[in-house]
Amino acid sequence: MKTSLLLLTIVALAAGLTNVRADETYKIDPVHSSITFKVRHFFSYVEGNFRKFEGIIIFNAERPEKSSVTAKIETASVDTGNEKRDEDLRSADFFDAAKFPTITFKSKSVKRTGENTGDIVGDLTMHGVTREVTLHGKFLGKGQGMGGKQISGWQLTLAEPIKRSDYGLNWSKTVEGTAVVGHDVTVTIDAEADKVPNE
Repeated sequence: MKTSLLLLTIVALAAGLTNVRADETYKIDPVHSSITFKVRHFFSYVEGNFRKFEGIIIFNAERPEKSSVTAKIETASVDTGNEKRDEDLRSADFFDAAKFPTITFKSKSVKRTGENTGDIVGDLTMHGVTREVTLHGKFLGKGQGMGGKQISGWQLTLAEPIKRSDYGLNWSKTVEGTAVVGHDVTVTIDAEADKVPNE
């Protein structure tokens, strides 16, 4: 009886260790990554990005549904290449960065859709509002980078544009019937992430 119990314990521990090894943790490298967005301005589009952000990707190649993603963006780091416009975006008319300093994403499920693709469903919190969104993810590969570090590459796009009014970013103005700023915002994330050594 004691022998059987010991064997079961060893098997359980071995299974646990296997699961730990299957998970690879990667920390997003902001120097080699970007979070960009595009929104209509009158008859054309303006692009911007965020300069300060962080994120963790836990990747399980054998069971992708066990993978997860978390990320945090500093709202005040918005950059469209025009300081006056960026000040407007940081103001209470838009992001209200003083009151809502971060935008966060936390995944709830991952579903494999192809050999190197998957859909990531999670909660996006911005401007004090949390809504569920879907990201189309593409795994670009992994291997040794500069200095011997193990790195990985990813691309993420929102399945549908963000409607800024859904998050309380309601500022709106028209000139001769044409909206100054569009309501739909597309987002693309290109991420290079460094592998975190197993403890």
